[in-house]
Amino acid sequence: MEKYDLVVIGAGPSGYAAAMRALDFKKKVLLIEKNKVGGAGVTNGALSSKTWWELSREASAFRKSLKRYNIQAPSISYSEIQTEVRKAVHERKSMLEDHMTQLADSPYANLLKFKVGEARLITPHEIEILTGAHKEIVQADYVILATGSRPRYLPELPIDEKLVMTSEGIENMTDFPESMVIVGAGVIGCEYATIFSGFGKTKVNLIDKGDRILPFEDKDVVEIIERNMENNGVLIHRNSRLVNMRILNGRVEYELEYTDGSRETFNVEKALVSVGRVANLEDLWSDKVGIDITKRGIHNNDTQTNVPNIFAVGDLTADISLVNVGELEGRYAVERIFGKPDRKLVYENISTIMFLSPEVAGVGLNETQAKEKGINYKVVTLEYSTIPRAIAKRNTQGFIKLLVTDDEHMKILGMKVVGNHASSAIQAVAVLISMDKGIEELAECVHPHPSITEGIQECVRMLMGKSLFKPTALRERISCRRFSNGTYEDIIF
Repeated sequence: MEKYDLVVIGAGPSGYAAAMRALDFKKKVLLIEKNKVGGAGVTNGALSSKTWWELSREASAFRKSLKRYNIQAPSISYSEIQTEVRKAVHERKSMLEDHMTQLADSPYANLLKFKVGEARLITPHEIEILTGAHKEIVQADYVILATGSRPRYLPELPIDEKLVMTSEGIENMTDFPESMVIVGAGVIGCEYATIFSGFGKTKVNLIDKGDRILPFEDKDVVEIIERNMENNGVLIHRNSRLVNMRILNGRVEYELEYTDGSRETFNVEKALVSVGRVANLEDLWSDKVGIDITKRGIHNNDTQTNVPNIFAVGDLTADISLVNVGELEGRYAVERIFGKPDRKLVYENISTIMFLSPEVAGVGLNETQAKEKGINYKVVTLEYSTIPRAIAKRNTQGFIKLLVTDDEHMKILGMKVVGNHASSAIQAVAVLISMDKGIEELAECVHPHPSITEGIQECVRMLMGKSLFKPTALRERISCRRFSNGTYEDIIF
């Protein structure tokens, strides 16, 4: 029976990162994957959907540019778009596989082994691997579970992955549907609404049980996203509840009930169900192992389960289900097993991005979260129309919003950027949050000109009372306020 220092089950983002970090400790590692290397971070998930989004954004921007020259937009080939997405997925998957292959001719040659098969813990230190009809058992000092997640199914809906689909089935369509309803107005549902409406070929309906989409986001963020969706023809079913869905004559018919008690029926070509994901836990261990689970996933303490030598990372836990978080947890678990982390795993400085129109990037707390925590804060908001780079790009839609503590230290609580280049504008702030620093370090940093990040510098200077634009002027474009005990007041320097 072959023995390893570490066995990692699942070669998605978190599992792959864990295996590679273990090599740094010169440990003998077995990485097991039953489907495809990269997991949902590459296939039917983050990379594929974001490639769709990039191509959709490109198509939308191209159509708008043609209006300047009075040129009619050419037709869009679904097969060409789909081929491009599949190329992107193949490129990333191939690179991950090539990387492991080339490690065989490196100093790590005798440390890393990769197996394709279904893995199951039969004891805390024994793992059964089934590959076709072949079965083997290996031993491990430590085990990291990183089997990821899959789209959540609603049993009352006729999901067949052809007409009523999840994010896994949507990749297999052969053409743009003329109409589509999306069940779920969270991040993924809104991203797909943005993608398909952006191509201009699909009439999109979006079911939202509340009075606005993305209920966890600040109102000013949601207003921009909703306005752009509706300008692209998206029908947002606000304050509605799906009471019935069926496949009728090769199409999808669904009935909604609104909060006022009224009902309405709609008929569309396709439906996308986007109501979250569930952890892949089925038959992952025998009863002898005894890992505790909750409704949200595996119960863990700083990535360690109740079984001392078994760790769980990524979508298996109740933490944030993001690729970058999964990779962080995978590396951290290895550092706990074979070393000593420099500091405890924290999530306060995790950067996020929502691929909407426009893109939305954030780090730390937003105003909604700060209020829920009872935190008094200062907040400065600066519209893109004051930033030279946004003006040069001829797209000034969006804003930068920075939250700091309401005291002399003005430690950064969070930042939200809505608009072009949003994702590239937040990393410096993420570092300062992780260091528990104030805003002074950003005040005198010389940013390249013209750049979107100049807007961050202006926000900081405004909070320090030495901005180029004064908050007593341009009130429709900039604001500097204090939120204390449930009320706002303008900050006047």
